[in-house]
Parts: sequence; structure tokens; C-alpha cells
Amino acid sequence: MTGIVMQTETKKAPSTPGAVRRGRHPLDALLAPRTVALIGASEEARSAGRALLWNLISSPFGGTVYPVTASRSNLLGIRTYPSVGSIPEPIDLAIIASAAPDVPLAVEECAASGVPTAVIVSGGFRETGPAGMALESRILETVRQSGLRVVGPNSLGVMSPVSGLNATCAAASARPGSIAFISQSGALCSAVLDWSRKMTVGFSHFVSIGSMLDVGWGDLIDYMGDDPRTRSIVIYMESVGDARRFLSAAREVAFGKPIIVLKAGRTAAAARAAVSHTGALTGSDAVLDAAFRRSGVLRVNSMSELFDIAEVLGKQPRPRGPRLAIVTNAGGAGVLATDALLANRGELATLSAETIAALDAELPPHWSRSNPVDVLDDTTPERYAQAVELAAADPSADGLLAILTPQPSANATRTADLVRQRMVGHAKPILAAWMGGVDVAAGAAALTGAGIPVFEDPGTAARVFTLMWRHSYVVRGLYETPSLAVEPEGSTSPREHVDTMIQAVRATGRTLLTEVESKQALSAYGIPVVETRVAASEDEAVACARDIGFPVVLKLYSEVITHKTEVGGVQLNLQDESSVRQAYHRIRSAVFETTGAGFARGVTVQPMVALDGFELILGSLVDPQFGPIVLFGSGGHLVDVYADRALALPPLNTTLARRMMEQTRIFRAFKGVPGRRPVDPAALEGVLVRFSQMLVEQPWIREVDINPMLASADRTVALDARIVLHDMGVLLEQVPKPAIRPYPVQYVGDWTMRDGTRATIRPIRPEDEPLMVAFHGKLSDRSVYFRYFHLLKLNQRVAHERLTRICFIDYDREMALVADARDPASGDHQILGVGRLTKLHGTAEAEVAVLVADEFQRFGLGGELMRRVTTVARAEHVARLTGDVLAENVEMIRLCERHGFQTTVRPDDPQVVQTSLVLAPEPSNP
Repeated sequence: MTGIVMQTETKKAPSTPGAVRRGRHPLDALLAPRTVALIGASEEARSAGRALLWNLISSPFGGTVYPVTASRSNLLGIRTYPSVGSIPEPIDLAIIASAAPDVPLAVEECAASGVPTAVIVSGGFRETGPAGMALESRILETVRQSGLRVVGPNSLGVMSPVSGLNATCAAASARPGSIAFISQSGALCSAVLDWSRKMTVGFSHFVSIGSMLDVGWGDLIDYMGDDPRTRSIVIYMESVGDARRFLSAAREVAFGKPIIVLKAGRTAAAARAAVSHTGALTGSDAVLDAAFRRSGVLRVNSMSELFDIAEVLGKQPRPRGPRLAIVTNAGGAGVLATDALLANRGELATLSAETIAALDAELPPHWSRSNPVDVLDDTTPERYAQAVELAAADPSADGLLAILTPQPSANATRTADLVRQRMVGHAKPILAAWMGGVDVAAGAAALTGAGIPVFEDPGTAARVFTLMWRHSYVVRGLYETPSLAVEPEGSTSPREHVDTMIQAVRATGRTLLTEVESKQALSAYGIPVVETRVAASEDEAVACARDIGFPVVLKLYSEVITHKTEVGGVQLNLQDESSVRQAYHRIRSAVFETTGAGFARGVTVQPMVALDGFELILGSLVDPQFGPIVLFGSGGHLVDVYADRALALPPLNTTLARRMMEQTRIFRAFKGVPGRRPVDPAALEGVLVRFSQMLVEQPWIREVDINPMLASADRTVALDARIVLHDMGVLLEQVPKPAIRPYPVQYVGDWTMRDGTRATIRPIRPEDEPLMVAFHGKLSDRSVYFRYFHLLKLNQRVAHERLTRICFIDYDREMALVADARDPASGDHQILGVGRLTKLHGTAEAEVAVLVADEFQRFGLGGELMRRVTTVARAEHVARLTGDVLAENVEMIRLCERHGFQTTVRPDDPQVVQTSLVLAPEPSNP
């Protein structure tokens, strides 16, 4: 039983520049309109209506402009219309420049007339207070009922310079180019336009997104990701809006096109009243950085960096490492580049002996004989170009920076021409710094025209290279195949067990779990904890200590006190029964003196663990926008002093856990320091993965502090733990959800094939890549042909770059169900078949595909996968399923018809049968 086929496994190809998008995108009406209505058109000088009208009629976008106003019969010699409904042809885009009180009615008229998109340039909404918010609510109600997509309010408008559209109030049009620019600030848009013309930066699209009442970052990132004219996406952001929607779109598109963000407010992180170390260490800006890393977005700090890196990433390959080779004809310029490189955590490439020997044969005896390669100030263009080629070819170099200063023997234009001829299309990124003015201008222009970015300052060029590497490192981490986290022996699903415990705590009116309860929850998720016993009296404490074995630790056992150390509630290294009794009394006295509270619950008794490893902190806090956040770093009493920590968004896999740890300074010590053996990072990876699983499965948890967590060569163990729940007055639907959708366990289920083979049908995981390689190795040519409409070679089907896109899916955007069974001979897991559901951007439709390995066909698996995929589609609010099948694939056509699909021969290709299934009425605003 083989393939319903409709680009589902190659659907992300449009994110690659030059790819072709299938069909008309819903936002084409916004950015490629054929008809535009301007509501609020005017001839009044310096009015938005006048500026918009002039820009529209003077821009060659190839469409028709219809001014809408009831006060004039014509404007600037163009006939006007009293309403959108009176215009004689359908309108793609409405630009609304009316006064704020009139905008809701204009939006309603657009919706009633079937206008698909609108841009509101008017201000005077939520920023003005309750009255403005009421206007927005009325607009939003219309949008939700009609499906009209709205940009704004407070938008400057939109441009598509490649097509000539200028539907903005700006004084000038943008140059055509390959950068898509999206900004929340209309005023900044005007400044960027002016700056870009000076710097000859061009744009594919230029969108002022305004207040994001409807159309948000995710919608436009999806559109730009599909657009073949866009190579880089640049964003000026003031607020994130729908965090999950933004991250979901960015994670998909960033693999093929760089997304660079300049986020305002870095130093204005919201203050948080923290009752734990975790709370004190997190902050909105640090969380935002973690969110950007999790989605492959590169954050920069200035407008110049924003466009520098966008140009470079759009034209040059991404570096595979941080090592840069530098060729210069001026030693001082090489030093400047080196300083900037190292200051930004880049590295100088160490040239091989072979490269040094080859350079010796080309350069004068007194060249630097190291990196930077100083070819000396009397070099010729030919010698310089040869040095560049040799240095770039060195296997230790991940990129090359060519620096040229005006020298008597240096012909900047001739040198640039030779460098261009030898280096264009190189597999590594090539940057240049042609320093000077008039003397180097022609050479710089030649390099720029060939796609080699040129900078005036070598330090800037080196810093841009480190940004390129940072971006490459982050994106590769998202799609690096993780290993399955090792599950503790005898572990079972902890979700229900911990949920029952939490509900019991909430039933008592408490939101603070005791240390014992906290450790029980962690232990259920396979996180090692130190043995902890409760003693309600002095004698019980002594008995517990005797059983555990000396030395021991006594800690206050309380349901209300947050930090035990601060109230004298911790006594360490107790060597005998007498010291335990004394410690018990000291804790009781200290608690009473500090808090005036009684000592009803007693103490906990734990073994005194020798601190022969590293003290770490592992924690979590719920961010209002991004949901639960994981924190990892150096722990112990000096946690606030060291401030060595990293944040990440759950859920984590082993790769993401490793990348998170690599951001900390303590991670470097895991390889071993004098007096301590190395720590196995894999053990910590497993702890972080299971910890993140707890966070996404237990939404009532608000904070977690594990401090210290001891990591040594022999073990990882939580010595202290604290879990806080959300306040009793908070409803579950009010709890912020994870910004990254967790693994959808609700779609996991067992099934038995007709031959008795038992399989688990479950959503695909990143860890399944090796299983998918084996699966494709068992497919016949016939199955491959039916699935892909041509004989796609095995090495192409199992290429890592392709399989990562198939296995690393965003469950909000697509769902792939695999039938997983154990091979009866080897006992190893194997994939028997795959059913895939891929949502189409901006619609309520999805494409569906089914593929079953040849040896497992005709046992009912294809039909079961189709049934389950259809069930998932309904649960995910998909209104219509579609697919294409080769006409000769009779079995699949019959399967589709058995599941209710309508089948028709495609008009433009009789060899293809189109299938479709309507699941539910289409939502008004998908």
C-alpha cells in the first residue's frame, strides 16, 4: 500500500531561495495585489491619504488603484468611489487611512465585500486607552467572523519593491533586493528606508506590521519563507505577540533562510518578585534570547549588524566552525581583525604544514608564516589572490577574511578581480575588508557585485563572521540527530503518579511542596535524589541517622518555609547520635527565634554527601509569554555570585540539552580539572531531558529549584529540591503553555496487523532518523515511484539534510505517525510505515501521505495509518485533506475512496488523481 503524494516530505523546499511555491498564498493579496482600494484617500497636503494615493499611483505594480471617499468625485484626476462595495471589480487589498472611529465600519464593509486583506495605517487604538481598545475589539470580531486578514493598526503600510508596489506613507520607495524587512515601528521603517538607499540595500518586501491585531510575525515569516525572491528575513521587534506561532514559523523557515532580529528593550527586562534562585536568575530578556536560540533566530544589537549579517547570510554559505583564516597586506589590519574575532568568541584557524609550505613557495621570505597571513605591503595582485586561495583551502579554516589596504604596489581593482574569479562559489564563506576610499571603491564594488560582502573595517568583518558561526551553530543544533535519553531501570510513565501527588497537595490548600514531596516528584521522572527520611521527633531523627549511616544532614521539614538555610534550618556533617540530637535542638530554636513559628513537622535526615564533584543548579520558572523555562548552571551557595547559567525552552532532547550546558562556563570543567575526574555529560543530558519532560507534563508546577545538584564522575544526584505550584486562584487554562509544543502523547496507540504483528503507532521523533534510514532501505523501486512520482535514489532519500526535515517536525504544523515494531529476529525497533499530515500555510487545509514498507503491505497497515491520520486532522482542526495519487496506483485510490475521499483526474495531468476529504466547516479565520 503506497503513496498518497503531494510534496509533504519536500514541502519545506520553498524555504530555499529559488524554489517555487505551489499555488497562490493567502497573503499574496496583501503583498502581490492586483486591485487596491484606498479608504480615506485625500488630496490634503501632508495627510496619510494623500501620501498613500500618490505612492500607489506612481508605483509600477501593475494593478489598479481605487480611491474611496464620499466627499470627492475624483482625486488627482482619478475617479473615486463612495464605498468599497461600489467598486466594479473584486478588491485584493484595502488600505484604510480613515480616522480611528471610522475604521471599524470600513473593516466591516471590506469583510462584507469579500476583500481578503487590509492594512490599517490609522492610529488611535489601544495606545489611547479603553476607547481605543473598544475599537480594536470591534475590528477583531469582524476579522474572526469573516476571515479578512488585517495588518495594523498603526502601520506605515507595505511595499514589494521587486513588483513595484508601494502602499505606504513613506516619502521614498525601497530598492528591490532579496531581504524581507518587517518592523513594528513605522517611524523606524522610514529611517531604514532612508538608510538603505544610502547603503544600497535592497528588499523583496517591506512590511510595517503595526500593533499586530491580526497578522503577526508567524504569518509573515511563513510567507517570506515560501517566497523565492526572499533570501533573508530581517525583523525589528518590540513585542513577540503570539510566542508559539512566532517560534513555530521561525523554526521551520530558519533552516533554509536566516532570520535576524533586532529586539528593542534589552536592558528593560521586567522585574520579577522572586522567591527562589531560579526566579532571581531569569528575566524576560534572557528568556527571549533562549527562545530565539530554540527557533534558530539570530539576535543582533544594532541596525548596522542587522543588515550586515542579513546581506552576508543571504549570499554566503554558513561556516561549519568558528575558525577564520585572515589574509592581509598590512599587519596592523590583521591584528585589528584578530582582536575582534577573539573578543566575539571566534578562533584563528591553525594553518597546516602543507598550507604553510605552499605559501612559502608563493610569498616573500619575510611573510608572517602564520595566521593572519601577512603577504607584506609590496605584494602583487597575483600573489595576494594565490595566498587567499591557499588559505581558504586549508581544512582547518571555516571561512576566510581578505583584507587589503592601499599600497603603492597594490592595485585594489585588479586584486579584487582576481579574488572574485578564484573565490566566487567557494564552499566556505568569503568576506573582504577593502580599506580606504576612492582608491579601493572600484575593487570593493566588483567584489560586492560577485556576492562577496565588503566591509570598510576589518574588525566589523571579523565580528560578522562570528555572528555567522553563531547562527550556523544554533541552526545545526536544532537539526542534529539526538540519541534517545537513557531511561532509568524499571521506570514507568510518571505523569499520572506525579499529577495525583500534586492534586493531593492542592487539596490541602498548599502551593509549596515539601522537600520530600519535591524529591518524590523528581525521582518519579528518573532524576536521582539523595535518600531523604522524615523524623517527627529527636529520637526518630537519631534512628533515621543510625539506619542511613553517619555522617548525616538534618534539615527543617516545613510546608511553608521557603529557604531553610536562611532560618537556620540546615545542620551539616553530623558524625554521631549526640551531634544529631544537638542539631535537632539548634534547628528548633533557630526556627522559633527567626520566625516565631512552631516546629510541628520535624526534620528530614539525609546522608552527608561528599562534595567530590561539581555543584550545579537545575531549575525552572514559568514565563508569561513562553511558558516553562529550564535553567542550568553553577550552583551552591555562590550561585548568585557566579551568575553562570543558561536558559532553554522545553521540551529538550539530548542534543538541545548538550547545547544548553555548553553555554555555561562550568561545562568546560566537566572534561576534568586537577583533583577531579571528568563528568560524563551524557548522564546530565538524560537528567535535563527528563526534567523538561516533567515541566511540560505537569502544568501546575510554577517553579523548581534543585540546588545543589551534585555531578561527579560516579553519579549525578539532587541534594536539595523545592517545587512551587501555581496559586490556588489560578485556573488551568490561565497557566502559560509551553511555547514549543510537546510530544503529542495523545496520538500514541497500539495496533495489531492482520498477520499478528504488534506495532505502536506514534508521532515521529527526531531520534527516529536512523530508523527512517533503515525504512527507506527496504522500499522497492515501485513503492518509491508511487510515493514520489519518480525514482528518487536511496542516497537522496536518506541524506541527513532531508531526514532531519522529516523527523524534526513542529507538531503544530505537521504530524507524522510511524508504525514502530520490534524485529522478531534482532529485537531492534523498526519502522513499518509512515502517515504524514502537513498543514498548508494560511489555510485550514492539509496534505496527507501514506507509505508502507513493501514486506508489510496488504496487512491493513496503510488503512490504519490513513484512519489515524484523518482522526488527527480532525483533532487538529483541519477542515479539508488533499492529496495527489498516480492514476496507476489503483490500490491507494481505492483506499482513499474507502475512507471517504473524493477522487478526480487532475485537469492538467491525466496521469494524476486528485483526492480530497472535507472534515468540517472551514474556520472563519484559520
